[in-house]
Amino acid sequence: MLTDIFPWQHSGTQFKRTWPIAETQNGLESRWDRFVCTENRQEKASLLRETGSRTLRTPGIDLVTHQELNQLDSLNSIRASIVQYAHRSFDRKWCFADERLCDRPRPQLWNILSPNQVFMTSLLTGVLGEGPAATVSHNIPDLHHFRGSFGGKDVIPLWRNAPATEPNITEGLLRLLSETYGVNVTPENIFSYSYAILASPAYTEQFSEELFIPGPHLPITRDNRLFSNAVEAGNRLLWLHTYGERFVPDEEQSGQIPQGTARCRQGIPTSPEGYPENFNYGESEQMLRVGDGEFTSVSPEIWNFSVSGLEVVKSWLNYRKKSGAGKRSSPLDLVRPERWTAQMTQELLELLWVIEHTIAIYPNLETILEEIVQSDCFTKDELPTPTKAQRLPPKHDNHPELFS
Repeated sequence: MLTDIFPWQHSGTQFKRTWPIAETQNGLESRWDRFVCTENRQEKASLLRETGSRTLRTPGIDLVTHQELNQLDSLNSIRASIVQYAHRSFDRKWCFADERLCDRPRPQLWNILSPNQVFMTSLLTGVLGEGPAATVSHNIPDLHHFRGSFGGKDVIPLWRNAPATEPNITEGLLRLLSETYGVNVTPENIFSYSYAILASPAYTEQFSEELFIPGPHLPITRDNRLFSNAVEAGNRLLWLHTYGERFVPDEEQSGQIPQGTARCRQGIPTSPEGYPENFNYGESEQMLRVGDGEFTSVSPEIWNFSVSGLEVVKSWLNYRKKSGAGKRSSPLDLVRPERWTAQMTQELLELLWVIEHTIAIYPNLETILEEIVQSDCFTKDELPTPTKAQRLPPKHDNHPELFS
């Protein structure tokens, strides 16, 4: 099982309110300004959306800086850090790293966040649908990151600590594979190998019957060549799916991804009255229209790309149209972007390009999977078994109150 290779899994962050998550940093700042300027306590409690564990009088910390934050009903309440947030598969948003606004912040994940960390998400206790069996992000993932619903204990970190010295890999597996292949196998190698297999729709298609019993399984080949091929393909996928932030090839620059064929032929107006209220797709002309904007060379495969039922491009656009998407938890959710920006257009293009390059890799992934399945693979009994301690979250000496 995947969970026998990566023994520690955790639930993603759950705010229990939607307004602390937004598509832009400016949007969050506008919501905060509206919140702190509200003097009426009853109205302010409604804006917060108080719960049993989070009220205006609940203190907390900044989950990034660990700075103590005073109560939200204080006149000089300090705003916490705003950080990028893995809201849905391939969808990067922003959130307040504020323990006061988040019922289930999952500090164990925040404490291991670093420039080396990568989080893989899947459905570990639910039935997977068509498409990839896993996605990744280098940002803190939402509880429902993978497919927008049915989230649980589905986040698999690569590392158990921020310095990236403790891999989340069952003890003895690295040594066994290194001896088998005659080369040094790293934690990143196993993560890439696993992702190359799980990120292919061929995996969920070939093992659809087996996956009715929740919990992905991995075939681990004894063949060094096949292992290396999967690692190489997984590296490229991880680079693409973290938008150029992790597993960066030597010839590339961090934070950049290759362009695809999609282009913005007609820009989306940046005036308030030009903000898109809707979008549509024309398959015959391969045209995506967002408000008055037009994006060409968007193939049907890109438009229909999905992760266990989550239609990625449609979901991304629904959240960014004028009315937004999803349930509203507070009047602050109505504080929406006033203008469409060039940055939002760039992010849409990057999403389309990432999906396009991903689809182009799929034939190679299918071949790799087929060759691995047909090769001589390890049996479960030949692989090390994780201990109870390895399945537990890591302990950190700093800020023990986070674990309450």
